[in-house]
Amino acid sequence: MASRSLRIGLLPGDGIGREVIPAGRLILETLSSSLPNLSFTFTDLPAGYTTFQETGTALPPKTVQTLRSECDGALFGAVSSPTTKVAGYSSPIVALRKQLDLYANVRPVKTVSTAKQAIDLVIVRENTEDLYVKEERTFASPSGDGKIAEAIKRISEKASHRIATMAGEIALRRQKIRSAGT
Repeated sequence: MASRSLRIGLLPGDGIGREVIPAGRLILETLSSSLPNLSFTFTDLPAGYTTFQETGTALPPKTVQTLRSECDGALFGAVSSPTTKVAGYSSPIVALRKQLDLYANVRPVKTVSTAKQAIDLVIVRENTEDLYVKEERTFASPSGDGKIAEAIKRISEKASHRIATMAGEIALRRQKIRSAGT
């Protein structure tokens, strides 16, 4: 079998991301030590609120360029968001999804062998539209009894079709694997 080396961009971001990304790296390094034909190299990349405070941008163009042209995958930690509006700040994870067209959030769920009932499913969710369009506002209630927060939830036919197609393809592949195993 041919050897394969994958370059992974590491974006710890803020907060707990600075703890989970080193742990994720350790898992990949351990995996490659047990699979001699697989290896990883890592590239640390800036993103997040701290990056915004230091540079004026939460997702530097160089980070996106490096991910796009030099990396085979990425691990993204977590980002902090200010509790009040900060001029110029926008979530880097949403920007990254849009710039790299990462429209699908695919989450496999499988029980461990000790579970009473087996679960084996995949959740597929659109990742760039819906509330991620980030069109929000806060305004005074017309009745004068406080404020109202409003968020636009936009879902396009194109995005719906793409995510449904991906979910269908995953379901067909999983069924083929199940059928081959019986």
